[in-house]
Amino acid sequence: MPPHPAIEFSFVVPFFNEEGCARSVVEELVPALDACGLAWECLLVDDGSTDQTATELARAAAGQSRCRVIRLPVNCGQGAALLAGFQAAQGRIIGMMDGDGQNVPGDLPALLALLDRADLVVGVRAGRHDSALRRACSRIANGVRRRLLRDQVNDAGCALKVFRREVMAAFFPVNMLNPFIPAFAAAAGFRIAETDIRHRPRTTGRSKYGLGVILWRPMCDMLSLWWLLRRRIPVERLPPPTEK
Repeated sequence: MPPHPAIEFSFVVPFFNEEGCARSVVEELVPALDACGLAWECLLVDDGSTDQTATELARAAAGQSRCRVIRLPVNCGQGAALLAGFQAAQGRIIGMMDGDGQNVPGDLPALLALLDRADLVVGVRAGRHDSALRRACSRIANGVRRRLLRDQVNDAGCALKVFRREVMAAFFPVNMLNPFIPAFAAAAGFRIAETDIRHRPRTTGRSKYGLGVILWRPMCDMLSLWWLLRRRIPVERLPPPTEK
């Protein structure tokens, strides 16, 4: 969808079977978006949930004209849900976070403040509240990814990110989109910044990502993207051609 001049900030949140926290996430997010001082919209993407997530999102958005619910008919994965939200976004700045309640919307102003010197700002989860296995897998994946894809990001898997709209042109439609957003942006020549954010323990539901998703699948995707990105022309950052 083309940008809308009246919307400055589009915020995308994917949900899958998060009926226990979906409504509270939206209720916390709305005042946090207000506090950013930008004209905003919020895109709540239900990724084909099989519980009452869609109902909870509809109730949460009912009194909020700036919140829109996008429902995918079947579960397509987080990458597809994010892309659906990005494609519907109308703001010049795009933001995103997980719908599981572990991200803190109050950290958004700190990320937005860095867009004066960066095109993409990535949160770094300080004091991360995940299992020891998930933290270990994340450290391995981050280390290998930084070496292969050269994005120089410490916590690419953190879902709290903000970026300028033009960065979307660098994305490839892959299932594991979130952790590779910095690599896509870096390969296209966009500037990246990081800042520490808070991270909360999950209080409802359960993680949708087992060992195969958080380690082995990203590793396989990473090798494919390494080959592809090495051959990518950063056309988004090239100067426009001139005629003589």
